[in-house]
Amino acid sequence: MDLGVSDKVRPLIAQVRAMVETDIAPLDAEFHAEVGKHPSGDRFRHTDRQLEILNGLKALARERGLWNFWLTDSDHGYGLSTVEYAYLAEEMGKVSIAAEVFNCNAPDTGNMEVLERYGTQAHKDRWLGRLLEGEIRSAYVMTEPGTASSDAAQLSFAARRDGDDWVLNGEKWWISGAGDPRCGLYIVMACSDPDAAKHQRHTMFVLDPDTSGIEVLRPMQVFGQDDAPHGHMHLRFTDVRIGADAVVLGEGRGFEVAQGRLGPGRIHHCMRAIGQAEKALEMMCTRGLEREAFGKPLVELGANYDIIADARMEIEMARLLCLKAAWMMDTAGVRAAQPWISQIKVVAPLMAGRVIDEAMQMHGAAGISQDFDLAHMWTHVRTLRFADGPDAVHRRQVARAELRKYAEQ
Repeated sequence: MDLGVSDKVRPLIAQVRAMVETDIAPLDAEFHAEVGKHPSGDRFRHTDRQLEILNGLKALARERGLWNFWLTDSDHGYGLSTVEYAYLAEEMGKVSIAAEVFNCNAPDTGNMEVLERYGTQAHKDRWLGRLLEGEIRSAYVMTEPGTASSDAAQLSFAARRDGDDWVLNGEKWWISGAGDPRCGLYIVMACSDPDAAKHQRHTMFVLDPDTSGIEVLRPMQVFGQDDAPHGHMHLRFTDVRIGADAVVLGEGRGFEVAQGRLGPGRIHHCMRAIGQAEKALEMMCTRGLEREAFGKPLVELGANYDIIADARMEIEMARLLCLKAAWMMDTAGVRAAQPWISQIKVVAPLMAGRVIDEAMQMHGAAGISQDFDLAHMWTHVRTLRFADGPDAVHRRQVARAELRKYAEQ
C-alpha cells in the first residue's frame, strides 16, 4: 500500500493549509457571530456579511484552482485518489467553514456523487452543474423520527404510485443543510414497496425543496444549539406529488444508491475529524506551554506529558487506518472497502472526541466557552458518532466481516 503524500498532492496540501490558516480561520468566528443578525430575525438566513465572507473566500479558492477536490473517477473532479484527497480533507477539518470554501462540504459532496453516478442527464442538467459551481446547497433526506433508522430497511416514509406520479407522505428529521435558504435539492429515500425483498423496498427520489406539501417543522438542536445557518431540520411531507422522472437509478434501488453515496461520505467525515484532532492537540500544547499554575507550566503538572503523547499516538494510528480505508476504496471499490470504512467510522470520532476533551481540560473553564472553538468541535465529533450510522452498527459490520472468514472455513 502506498499511503504517503504523492508528488501531485504535496503542493496542494501546502496551498490548502496556507489558505485555511491565513484566509479562512481569521473569518470563521466573524461568520458565526453573524448568525441571527439578519434583519428578518431568521437565524437560518445569511446576513450580507456572511455571504460576503463565503463568496469572497470561494472566489479566492477558485482563483487559486482549489475547488472540487473530492470527486474521484470523474471528469468533473480534480483527478485525485481517495488517499490523496484524505490529506486535503484533514486540513479542511480544522476550520468549520473551510470545506464549503473549497466546495468539498457535506452533504453536498455525497449528493453530487449520487447525481454524477446514478442520476439521469435531466437530473444532472438541473442540479449537478449548480452544485459543482457552488451556487446552491442540498440535503439528503433519509432519517425518520418514528423508526430506528440505523436499520434503514425498516424506513417507512411512504412513496406510492398514482398514475404517472409518485406521492410522498411522512416525516424525516436530522436533515442537515435543509435550513439553508440556498438549499436547492432534496434527495429523498422512501419506501416504495413494503412487501418487496429487504433491500428492494426503497427508492431514491430527487426534488426541489419548495415542492408543494413540504413543511419545515423545526430545527433539531445539537446539545442545545440549532447549528444555524446550516441546520438539521425536521420535515413533514403531506401528499407531495412528483413525476416518475424524479426516480434515481430505478424503482427499488434506493439501497444501492445509498451505499454508493454513504461510503465516500463516511470516510470524508473521518478525514475531517482527524484534522480537528490535530487542531485540538496544537491548542493543547500551546496552552500547556504558555499557561502556568502552582509555579510551573501546565504541561509539567499531573499526567499532561502522557496525555499529549497519547493524543499524538492515537491521531497517528487513526490517520493510518483512514488512509488504508481510502486505499481500499481506490483499489477494491466501495463495497470491498466497507469493513475498513466501518472501522475508521468508529475509531476517528472516538479518538477526536478524546483529544478535544483533553484540550478542553487543559484550557480550564475557557475550554467550554465561546472564546475557543473546542466546545463546538467536541459537539461535532460526538454527533458524528450518530451520523451515517451509529458506532454499534459499524462494529456489527466489522464483527460480521471478521466472523465470516472463520464461518467459511
